[in-house]
Amino acid sequence: MTSWLFFFLLLALLAAPRVGLYALWQARRAERAREQVEDALKYLLDHEQAGLHVTTAALAGALRLSPARAARLADRMAAQGLLEFRGPALHLTPDGERWAMDVLRAHRLWERYLADEARMPLEKIHREAHRREHTLTAEQLDALDAALGYPQFDPHGDPIPRPGRPPAERGQPATSWPPDTAGRIIHLEDEPPLAYQQILAAGLQLGQIVRVLERTPERLVLSDGQNEYRLAPAVAANIFLAPAHDARPLPAGVQPLHLLPHGQPAEIVAIDERIQGFTRRRFLDLGLTPGTRIVPALENFFREPRAYRVRGTLIALRNDQAAHILVRPLNAEEASDE
Repeated sequence: MTSWLFFFLLLALLAAPRVGLYALWQARRAERAREQVEDALKYLLDHEQAGLHVTTAALAGALRLSPARAARLADRMAAQGLLEFRGPALHLTPDGERWAMDVLRAHRLWERYLADEARMPLEKIHREAHRREHTLTAEQLDALDAALGYPQFDPHGDPIPRPGRPPAERGQPATSWPPDTAGRIIHLEDEPPLAYQQILAAGLQLGQIVRVLERTPERLVLSDGQNEYRLAPAVAANIFLAPAHDARPLPAGVQPLHLLPHGQPAEIVAIDERIQGFTRRRFLDLGLTPGTRIVPALENFFREPRAYRVRGTLIALRNDQAAHILVRPLNAEEASDE
């Protein structure tokens, strides 16, 4: 009797719908298959956008598959209508490209969330976003996009793709940028990770205006007017610049909010465009809009967060948040004119 009871319990453990070990194994197997297909779609999309062709052998190397498994994967994707063979090259079909763009969109939205809200270090968000990008349905992806406030770019400066959006400007590598010409950093390539970590460690960031001061086979020197950044050419090649038509200092009298003296009334001029997603929406919801008056009202013994009076309400901001809000201090006459 005991052996039969054990047998039925074991059978239930293995074969129970949805929660049995076999059902869980099948679900995980399906997840791995989806991840493999989506990784292949992203790889193909990335190379096609760069004007490059992908072979089955290249796909095997990129996904760390044996040649035989890569060939079976390509055949399966072709049967699904996701890719087609043109000689030795693999090409995405329209359906394959749409799916690839959805995966890319999910990845970059997750990066935006992890950087802005989870405050994960930039050098770690790529791997975590890659893990999460396979987990969303189309409806969940749209919900995440809406919750983030439909951000335009990920933390590296890459555009977040949406239907009907024209291709974004890619920029020019710093290694080929004209000397002594102002350029705005519009993209920081996060692959390979070691080069990206060196860029971040140097203190370079999106939106920064820089000039090339020196270029040799051994190094490239950038300057933002205050600091110099010395990088190996292989690292500097991961920094992409675009013409800085607005490469000028802040207007006279405008400064970041965190530098405003205690009790000094000011008027909000703008929120840094690099602030996107939840953080930007939260600023706007707090009333931090251009033209609004703001006063540092309470000092913190530990220096932050700092309390500001806005529209008759006290709000608390960390210095790294207030640094992205640009204000114009008001003189006594302007401050009394309320």
